[in-house]
Amino acid sequence: MSLPDEFHAIAKRVNNWGRWGADDEIGTLNLITDEVVREAAAGVRSGRRVPLALPLREDGVQTGMIPGRVNPLHAMVQINQEMFGPGTVACSDDAVTMGLQAGTHWDALSHVSHSGKLYNGRPARTVSAHAGAAFGGIDKVRHLVSRGVLLDVARVRGTDRLAGGHAVTPEDLEAAEEFAGTRVRAGDVVLVRTGQMRVYLAGDKHGYAHPSPGLSVRTPEWFHARDVAAVANDTLTFEVFPPEIDGLWLPVHALDLVEMGMLQGQNWNLEELSTACGEAGRYAFLLSAMPEPFTGATGTPVAPVAIL
Repeated sequence: MSLPDEFHAIAKRVNNWGRWGADDEIGTLNLITDEVVREAAAGVRSGRRVPLALPLREDGVQTGMIPGRVNPLHAMVQINQEMFGPGTVACSDDAVTMGLQAGTHWDALSHVSHSGKLYNGRPARTVSAHAGAAFGGIDKVRHLVSRGVLLDVARVRGTDRLAGGHAVTPEDLEAAEEFAGTRVRAGDVVLVRTGQMRVYLAGDKHGYAHPSPGLSVRTPEWFHARDVAAVANDTLTFEVFPPEIDGLWLPVHALDLVEMGMLQGQNWNLEELSTACGEAGRYAFLLSAMPEPFTGATGTPVAPVAIL
């Protein structure tokens, strides 16, 4: 199925190609200025730190639905080995094989293409088997610290978890913004809680994967209007799954990553953060979400921390 006219119309409205120059590879992360970070740091009050990453383990969130995206396979390669002779200091070392987007992660701008193009109009063929992403790889994101804002859509709608298949709309985001008592502004990283993570934490990773609430194809325009730097949520697929438009797969990925140049994250555990924000009565915080700098990678594990 070719991309419909509705998709192309939205793409035109949110397109950021050339906004930060023809050679730009980080897109909306350009909106995280020194001033944005200073203001975010100044907003820290209690110093409470809330981890947002899932443990990396062999029985992780991946179900096999996405080929090659394997849960972490951990192995010990040496155990208490006295490398320099008997009685010397002994070392233990590990190795791991995993899909870089298997757990809590960021998608790089090179993760998705459409119509043969990546962000900023670069050819999709710049992603190759040997070199990976020659343009827009996750290694181009050298740091990611900003103000984070939790839009707790599930809490606002009076439920622990949105129903599978619920498409989070701009109206949902605005209601959660009003509930949070702060306006999303340029350079913010927005975290959207659907409550879907509760399904995985209860031991049902297949139910976590499908059906799933997620972002609607209408939300990229809302993020574009607010000049949001990046978005992450607590689902496997990020956008609603199955798709809201029959047969149109991953349109939100294409609009966010390709057209807007906006990083997106998946499998973020926002449950403790929801509780912490509710207790503190505030939903904005300093967020550290540094990507692992795998050269040429189209995604990376991340261990984000919110600091209230």
